[in-house]
Amino acid sequence: MARFDAIAVIEKMGATGMVPVFYHKDAETAKQVVKACYDGGVRAFEFTNRGDFAHEVFAEVVKFAAKECPEMAIGVGSVVDPGTASLYMQLGASFVVGPLFNPEVAKVCNRRLVPYTPGCGSVTEVGMAQESGCQVVKLFPGDVLGPKMVKGLMAPMPWSKLMVTGGVEPTEDNLTAWVKAGVYCVGMGSKLFPKDRVAAGDWQYVSDKCRESLAIIAKARG
Repeated sequence: MARFDAIAVIEKMGATGMVPVFYHKDAETAKQVVKACYDGGVRAFEFTNRGDFAHEVFAEVVKFAAKECPEMAIGVGSVVDPGTASLYMQLGASFVVGPLFNPEVAKVCNRRLVPYTPGCGSVTEVGMAQESGCQVVKLFPGDVLGPKMVKGLMAPMPWSKLMVTGGVEPTEDNLTAWVKAGVYCVGMGSKLFPKDRVAAGDWQYVSDKCRESLAIIAKARG
């Protein structure tokens, strides 16, 4: 069962403005990355369902975070079907993210009051996701759609809470552009976790980069 309710999770996403997106087949590495992000100020973390036995790694990460990162909401990403969503919710996922919108996933998440953030690439898809109870909708892929898409959508639908993923970089220009366009938060993966830094176990780099990115977001928000 999720450690945080939907309201708490959505508030964590919005308060910090950033959700790191990460996967690693080694549970110990994943734990250290989560802890490094937590030390850097992150309070919502997306572990992607990418490799074989990813759910087993996720289960270990959730248990670790409950003790070492008590305020961190751990969610699962890359979910495209209800069965996978249900599996991860059984393992303690506090939120579910996907690259696409599947109404059946919305149903199983709504049943347990777990936030579902589906990937959408058009205004119509965002509207359909909102009708299905999705409070935060992912605009994906961000590098294809761009900040102008966010700004254009927010004009007629100002109630929207958009999380942009894909092409988000931990730089002042990039993050400021997304924030000024009106995003609720951003999802950031590889740019936040360079493979060489992870391989070297440079967790201080990860913490510093998270802290730096959160500061840029806070500044852009004014």
